[in-house]
Amino acid sequence: MDLEARSLQPSLKANLLVKLREYKSDLNNLKREVKKASSVDSQTARDELLESGMSDALMASADQRGRLLMSTERLNQSSGLIKESRRTILETEELGVSILQDLHQQRQTLLHTHDTILTDLSSTLEIHTILTSERSRLPHRILQYLTSPCTMLCSCLHYQIIAAVIINKISFCCSK
Repeated sequence: MDLEARSLQPSLKANLLVKLREYKSDLNNLKREVKKASSVDSQTARDELLESGMSDALMASADQRGRLLMSTERLNQSSGLIKESRRTILETEELGVSILQDLHQQRQTLLHTHDTILTDLSSTLEIHTILTSERSRLPHRILQYLTSPCTMLCSCLHYQIIAAVIINKISFCCSK
C-alpha cells in the first residue's frame, strides 16, 4: 500500500500517506495490547483491560438505573396527584348533588306555600265579599226582628237592652 500511495499524483499522495501512517500507528498499538493481554506475566494488565470495559458498562448501567428510578418516582408522584384530583372531583360532585337536592326540596316548599297562599287569599276574598254584603243587610234584619210580633210580645227588659246595644254597635260599624 505504501508503494502504491507514493506512485500516485502529489495531491492524492499526501492525504493517503497521512492516513497510512495513522493506520500503521493504530496497528502497532493494538499489537502491543494483544501481547500484553496474551502474556501469562501480565494477567493484571488483562484484568485492567477487561475491568475498564466492565466499568464503562457498569457506569452506563448505573446511569440508566438512576434515570429509571427518577422516571419511576415522577410517575408515582403523578399517580398520587391524579388520585388526589379524582378524590377532590368526587367530593365536589357529592356536594353538588347535595346542594341540588336541597334546592329541589326548597322549591317544592315554596310551590306548596304559594298554592296555600293563593287558596287562603281566595277564601279571604270570598269572606270579605260575604261580610260586605251582610254588613249592609244586617241593620235591616235587626230592625225587622225588633219590630216583629214576637219581639213586641216579649216584655222582658233584658232582651230589649241587648237589642239596643246590638243596634248601636251595628250602626257604629256601618258608619265606618
